[in-house]
Amino acid sequence: MLERVTDGEHGPAASDPTLDDLLVATGVGDRAAFGALYDRTAARILGLVRRVVVDPAQAEEVAQDVFLEVWQTAPRFEAARGSAISWMFTLAHRRAVDRVRSAQSARDRDARIGARDLDVPVDSVAEAVEVRLDHERAHVALAELSDLQRECVTLAYYGGLTQSEIAERLDVPLGTVKTRMRDGMIRLRRVMGVST
Repeated sequence: MLERVTDGEHGPAASDPTLDDLLVATGVGDRAAFGALYDRTAARILGLVRRVVVDPAQAEEVAQDVFLEVWQTAPRFEAARGSAISWMFTLAHRRAVDRVRSAQSARDRDARIGARDLDVPVDSVAEAVEVRLDHERAHVALAELSDLQRECVTLAYYGGLTQSEIAERLDVPLGTVKTRMRDGMIRLRRVMGVST
């Protein structure tokens, strides 16, 4: 993407159309105007994109996307609202920022997937011992409950029943089951040394 200079080192000759004129002509499908617009702005657009994206290959892709967008959206350009180059710079900056965000999103997603798929070594013997000890502690703690509390807690946690189902099965009011469950859980927490 090299910039073509039409009048030495000083830019386009005075009789050449302005960038605004070229963009307006591009908006009505003038390919020659688009070519001239590209020649006069490509280096600056690429420079802006490269400062945001950093990676030269991605910057070239983004700049190409910018010029495609310029070709497609040139009819929307309004010279009264700003210059052609500022309009193009806005498109370029947005595209470049979108590319950076997209790349960051992909890296974050890959990191999450990598962490999820990472096999963490598990000491199955230690885990089995820990489960067994927890089971024994729970059994001892259940023995500390009253018979009525133990019955409600056992039906809920080992039987999978709701409080309403327990009340129906034991033929007691729902409030009674709730009280037994609450008191039983408080006592279990205290016996097992669990803080809330």
